[in-house]
Amino acid sequence: MPVEAVAASGGIATEATTRAPKQTMDSEVFMHLLVTQLRNQDPSSPMDTNEMISQTTELASMEQLTSMAKMDEENFSLQMRIAAAALIGQTVTYTDGDGVAVTGTAKSVSYASGVPTVNINGEDVLLDQISGVVDGAADQSTDAPKAPAATA
Repeated sequence: MPVEAVAASGGIATEATTRAPKQTMDSEVFMHLLVTQLRNQDPSSPMDTNEMISQTTELASMEQLTSMAKMDEENFSLQMRIAAAALIGQTVTYTDGDGVAVTGTAKSVSYASGVPTVNINGEDVLLDQISGVVDGAADQSTDAPKAPAATA
């Protein structure tokens, strides 16, 4: 005799909620693993205290490395902002979408996106697309000898 499938109804949840797996191992994951290890250890042969101290030290080291990596990212972002702001008023060169080198004066900077954009002759250009900078004062050479003034 065939058995018919029965559909769930009456407020019973039929969909299992899915959780996206973590892509990085942070202190929460590390602590969860340590607690699971302690819960499932053999009572007749508990974890060595030296091993536990070693794992706790690894956790502290991992947290410090994570903190340092975050600080490095923040420092790099700040350096890009400072570099972009220093370009205002400078003559800069960048390559446009057609592969043509364009030279113009940097008028303003925007920090709205991840990489600062510099406005050059009305065109917004990402900071990492700028290939050269020429100081406007450097164009006027002071090393060249001046011609003597004509006397009448």
